[in-house]
Amino acid sequence: MREIAAEWHAEKEVERIAVESRRRLEDEMVKNFGLLPDLDGTVSKDVDGYVIKITGRIDRKVDADKIQELAAQNGLESHLSTLCRWKPELNLSIWKATDPTITKLLAPAITAKPGRPSFTVNPKE
Repeated sequence: MREIAAEWHAEKEVERIAVESRRRLEDEMVKNFGLLPDLDGTVSKDVDGYVIKITGRIDRKVDADKIQELAAQNGLESHLSTLCRWKPELNLSIWKATDPTITKLLAPAITAKPGRPSFTVNPKE
């Protein structure tokens, strides 16, 4: 197991260096093409036998309480169901603390599947 841990740690460092290097090159391309940081869409460039496609995204988050409040103040409640997706999320700590007679009835609406485990392997100092 020691060899596997050592190899994993070494590969993780190679990965970190590769990601750092790739991101530096991506930053250079953005700079060389004169793209703005708020690019929202796709730009394609033909460069010396390569097609470089850069897709910029703007992350948008909705304050659910605030948008509902503003919609109510302005008579726009009917637009929220088309402008926004409402995604219920499980509050696991409250779910676990709730009386099982309640959660048992709601459990068929919840799906759970294992995710990939995350690892941290560091040599002892």
